[in-house]
Amino acid sequence: MARRALILLEGSRYNGPLYVQAALQLGLHPIVLSADPAQYDYLGAEGIEAIRVDTADLDALILECSRLHATYDIAGITSVGDSFYATVGKLCRHFDLPGPNPTSIEQCCDKFKQRQLLEDTGVPIPAYRLAADATEVESAAEEIGLPVIVKPAVGSGSRGVRLCRNVNELAEHTTYLLGGKHIWRSSPRILVEEFAQGPYYCAEIMGNEIIGISAADLGSPPHFVFREFTFPAGLTDDKYKRIADVSLSCLRALGLGWGPTCIEFLWTKLGPVVIEVNPRLAGTPDPQLVQLAYGVDLVTEHIKLAIGEEWDLRRRHTSHTAAARFLVPDREGTLDWIGGDGRAAAIPGVVEVKLYVEPNTLIVRKGDLRDWIGYVIAASPSLAQTEATLQRAVDLIDWSITPFPTLGE
Repeated sequence: MARRALILLEGSRYNGPLYVQAALQLGLHPIVLSADPAQYDYLGAEGIEAIRVDTADLDALILECSRLHATYDIAGITSVGDSFYATVGKLCRHFDLPGPNPTSIEQCCDKFKQRQLLEDTGVPIPAYRLAADATEVESAAEEIGLPVIVKPAVGSGSRGVRLCRNVNELAEHTTYLLGGKHIWRSSPRILVEEFAQGPYYCAEIMGNEIIGISAADLGSPPHFVFREFTFPAGLTDDKYKRIADVSLSCLRALGLGWGPTCIEFLWTKLGPVVIEVNPRLAGTPDPQLVQLAYGVDLVTEHIKLAIGEEWDLRRRHTSHTAAARFLVPDREGTLDWIGGDGRAAAIPGVVEVKLYVEPNTLIVRKGDLRDWIGYVIAASPSLAQTEATLQRAVDLIDWSITPFPTLGE
């Protein structure tokens, strides 16, 4: 009898290991198709089968999956992120497997198209304009009024996203985006948006069901690097209902409702404003926090859906609060050493301590999720206890960075 395989299109150092582990626990043989498998170090550590293929070429992927089908029973095809999720939908349709609607995913991943569809159905969003060059960016910012958020129309992880508070910052960031430093997956298209302000929340959704809502703290502008996540968010019943209602409106507007979605909000003076709809699970550590707080393993349940099995989204418990604190360096240079993670992990209530870096790593801040050098997760019956545990653990982790030589040294 052929071995049941789960095809994973590309990977991620964040959620990638979770999907591999969950597939193995379900008795599946995970196979990763990637343009560059070497970029995912966890594959080698786990001994996972990885095949090099041009993941931007649908025909090449169909050919490779057909070849694998001769050896394996392909139970399902999925991806850990949204960049290749539309392609996943096309592959699933070709091989008659459960999967997302590729048209809906493509519309959602295009932030400008997403904004249009949400606006057409009355979903509250910031004012926005699309720009293709510096002149259009400047004109859009003038129409909306500074300060504005300037970001690529396609992308994730806050890459290329910046608050521009004056014309100099606007010109500087536009030059960065269009001058060859930002890597575009398609022709350059820039979104210029009103700067909405307020507490950040994220609705975690599977299918049409709101699993829960998390809260997060962002670092200081002009960049948007997450510093801490908490699940569940401490919301009044009214606030929860308003966010949940707008979330379901987003699903209807965008034709979503199969598989995972995470919707980012800011709670402004006018109430919840949608910042972004992502047709995927939120990245690490959100899935771990949901599992710790509610006992729902979103990664496993997503895989079950992808292989045609019935998922189970029932909460096992609701008595815990889980939180994660990211480790973010305050300077650039060469990492001399980092330590204390073992002592931090030994503290009661600490669930996981993860370091992404080793000594001699070059620290170059990007202003996005690539600035994280690790995280700590804690859980307890109360928010106050979880926060105290997190702080105690983070205080034990330390590192040293030697700044890069200045010009002339």
